[in-house]
Amino acid sequence: MQSFIYENAFSRNIGWLTCQEQNVLRNKRVAIAGLGGVGGVHLLTLCRLGIGKFHLADFDTFDLANFNRQAGATISTLGLSKLNVMTLQARDINPELEIREFAEGVTAQNVEDFLKDVDIYIDGLDFFAFRVRELVFAACAEQGIPAVTAAPLGMGAAVLNFLPGGMSFNEYFRLNDGPEKEKPLRFLMGLAPARLQMSYLADPSTVDLINQKGPSTAMACQLCAGIAATEALKILLGRGPLRVAPKGFHFDAYRNKLVLTSRPGGNRHPLQRLAILLAKRKLGL
Repeated sequence: MQSFIYENAFSRNIGWLTCQEQNVLRNKRVAIAGLGGVGGVHLLTLCRLGIGKFHLADFDTFDLANFNRQAGATISTLGLSKLNVMTLQARDINPELEIREFAEGVTAQNVEDFLKDVDIYIDGLDFFAFRVRELVFAACAEQGIPAVTAAPLGMGAAVLNFLPGGMSFNEYFRLNDGPEKEKPLRFLMGLAPARLQMSYLADPSTVDLINQKGPSTAMACQLCAGIAATEALKILLGRGPLRVAPKGFHFDAYRNKLVLTSRPGGNRHPLQRLAILLAKRKLGL
């Protein structure tokens, strides 16, 4: 049986990376909260990039409803811990990984520990996990930790980077500018000002923001993981162009379209305020 050798396992990265850069990534620590749709694929993609250290948080187990998109969801993993399953998959790629597990998820009590010594945070939380998402991004801003969110929308990905000293997640999304029931709408509008996914939604009745339900695809999750890992590479190595909030971008594979977005003031931008108002009327909020 062939022994694991880090340099051999990730040698095909060299060319796009230098050997020195690969060694830098080997010693970087990435935090991922949520190991379902996007989070699980984030983890495996970053493992194959050669990242050597992770803080991982998830309290959920795999269910049949996860089969259409989640990397760890199979018949053999039904009912099993997402954290345990994905940690095993990650160690199967790189047995030398240093992993800290947070089986209770991220909470107000452990968020400081979850982000301790972390170089970057990659958001893998469920779309509707607003309380925890606000908590983690606020802690990242306080501690000067770069944070990346890549949202799977339709068959595409909408991406925002929040860097130390720049616009924060809370300043951009302003989720608390309205009542609790408006948070899903404000989050969706902020993620995807271009709304590329809406033109090909086959059954609008499946989108129910009020009851926290919506459709998903594996393609979107895979795209998110590739893009988020690329953004992480650029941030961690300090090279390559970056769009930083309030600027972002939305790529949609179904429409073969890329839109560079910019919303100064985030959801307080006049176009965003108008879009949110119109959507609220349509939804009867």
